[in-house]
Amino acid sequence: MSQHLFSVGPARAGGCCISGLSRRGFLGAGAAAGGFALSGLTWPLASAAEGEFLAAPARTPLVVKPVFTYTLHAPRPQTSWRPWGGVQTQAAVNEEIPRIEGELKKLAAEADFPVRMLPLSAVRNAGEVAQIADAKEADAFLVYASDGGDALEGIRVLGKPVVFFIRYRSGPVYLWYEIISPRYLRNHSDFPAREGLAYDDVVVDDLNGVMWRLRALAGLKNTVGARIVALGGAGGWACPEAPARSKDRLNLDIVNVSYDELGKLLRAAREDRETVALSKKLAAEYLAEEGTTLETDRGFVERAFILTRVLRDIAAHAGARMLTIHHCMGTIMPISETTACLPLSLLNDAGYLAFCESDFVVVPAGILLANIAGKPPFLNDPCYPHDHEITLAHCTAPRRNDGKNLDPARIMTHFESDYGAAPKVEMPLGRIVTNIIPDFLMERWTGLRGEIIEAGFRPICRSQIDIRFKPDALLVCENMPGFHWMTIQGDYLNEIGYALRRTKIKWNNLG
Repeated sequence: MSQHLFSVGPARAGGCCISGLSRRGFLGAGAAAGGFALSGLTWPLASAAEGEFLAAPARTPLVVKPVFTYTLHAPRPQTSWRPWGGVQTQAAVNEEIPRIEGELKKLAAEADFPVRMLPLSAVRNAGEVAQIADAKEADAFLVYASDGGDALEGIRVLGKPVVFFIRYRSGPVYLWYEIISPRYLRNHSDFPAREGLAYDDVVVDDLNGVMWRLRALAGLKNTVGARIVALGGAGGWACPEAPARSKDRLNLDIVNVSYDELGKLLRAAREDRETVALSKKLAAEYLAEEGTTLETDRGFVERAFILTRVLRDIAAHAGARMLTIHHCMGTIMPISETTACLPLSLLNDAGYLAFCESDFVVVPAGILLANIAGKPPFLNDPCYPHDHEITLAHCTAPRRNDGKNLDPARIMTHFESDYGAAPKVEMPLGRIVTNIIPDFLMERWTGLRGEIIEAGFRPICRSQIDIRFKPDALLVCENMPGFHWMTIQGDYLNEIGYALRRTKIKWNNLG
């Protein structure tokens, strides 16, 4: 695909977001239920140069403040003068600091999400924590917890997420390896006693464990307060309260655009010779991509690129990189003389987040999942679980499902209408996928890991996959609230659960 219309690098997810990552921001009441509407739009929304080179905005980096907490101990006669641990002298501290800095550099370099590491600070107590000049810049703290007395509490009270890294085999053993649970997390009791902290905030030796926790926090930062354009208004499959709940749970900023506004822009775009010519050119380039087969009228595809341009420019005009279309099966067809299926696929492959049906029961799950994984999600209709497998299908699906490469696709009609342009994406077998199953009340999301075992061609929605899962099928049936699912390539169950812990939504991980 031509690079001057869409970004063809790794799919990037994100959007307008809160500037900080405070618990108050995560757990606040959210915006009012209304949102605002865009009106009076005129074509073109962007200059030709902007329109040709506009790419999806990148996710906002997670700003991490690393802190090393330690205590120096000197021998005293005839008494226990030192606790457990291998970092108790200035010489040991001087050796440990460059070791940590090397690991931080490696983490930042290998991260598949945007992250900015602030300089490491070494502190001995809460008083020194209070003097850290750049603490306010941080979205989260990564604490190398060797010792440091009350330093850990000094960091916690700053009100930001904390990941504790503790050494056992990865270097000199840290004191907190012995006592972080009974003395700190439980505060000499039998139950967690530090507000905002949980057992999964502690990592021993495993830098990959640190990585996925930071990935989760980066995804949450880019989700809370994100702006999304709702073409034709916001809805919820069988649940009209869903948009208000999305605002309450994740503070989503929903911008409404009426079909009258969309129709006006589409008519103007279709009368714009430059827009039409560019759309035909890009359609030809898209259809020439390896693995792409045309099985519908070419005009549907060319008009789909006009619709894509209009949708993308509306989102950019609104300051958003996410959008959804209500009543996309019927209302959009007479306006665009094609279907929204292919445009939504194109936008997702370009790094936007674009959803059909405006179902705000499931849309928040897609936003969080994509912002964690940095890949486009597949909104789908699940069928009935049986024999450790289930069919997932929809007429729009992304093709850059690994975040980089286009999967093969047959460009066909939308199934129910037998009209327009819709991709039948041939997702490769053997891929591991993460599925989120949201409930109508937006109180508990269920997670299910699966493996693609078939990409069939039955008389159902065009993009269809059968996935195999390990739990008993009846257990999955009993844990299938709501309707639509969100699916993404890769295993992100840990990240989703870690992120949701900081929201009002509970997590039910079926594994």
